[in-house]
Amino acid sequence: MILEIAQIDVKPGMEAEFEAGVKQAAAIFKRAKGCKFMTLQRSHEMPQRYRLFVQWETLENHTKDFRESPDFHEWRKLVGHCFSTPPNVEHVIEVMRGF
Repeated sequence: MILEIAQIDVKPGMEAEFEAGVKQAAAIFKRAKGCKFMTLQRSHEMPQRYRLFVQWETLENHTKDFRESPDFHEWRKLVGHCFSTPPNVEHVIEVMRGF
């Protein structure tokens, strides 16, 4: 399993619109090949900063199957105009779980 972590900074005043767009996009992620879950979290200290966590079966499910699909473009139409800078995306693999 691969966990995608996208740090997304939004333009001031667009937080509610961004959150609504991500909520609407949940259906896009749900139908994406290999997508197991997605969740959005907002920074307490920096309220215009979000982290989107998406669990994929494989890295290719994200980087190829999703990113090369029409759904990726639909996702960006819903939220891309809210970005203050391009998202910073990382993929991680769990190596240990404490409890």
